[in-house]
Amino acid sequence: MGKFRYKITRKYVFVDSQPVLMYYVENMPFAFDVLELPEKEDKWVLTEAAMNPEYTLQDIFRWGDYLIAEECHPVLFELDLVNPEVLDEHVS
Repeated sequence: MGKFRYKITRKYVFVDSQPVLMYYVENMPFAFDVLELPEKEDKWVLTEAAMNPEYTLQDIFRWGDYLIAEECHPVLFELDLVNPEVLDEHVS
């Protein structure tokens, strides 16, 4: 059986009513980028965010704690990623 490889995805969502770009590891949120004003007002960003689940900061902390406990948080642990370039864009 092969070693599991993790996939990073991202999409616009609302966190505490503010649009952000959320990063996911296997559909679990782990980090987000705060948007600049032009992106916060972009109708396509707002439309995508409205179509996705909304989160609170408490939700993000809870998911982060879980991923840390499982040693699966992509920012803190070295994981075998299918698409590390997505994470590289966030970290840089």
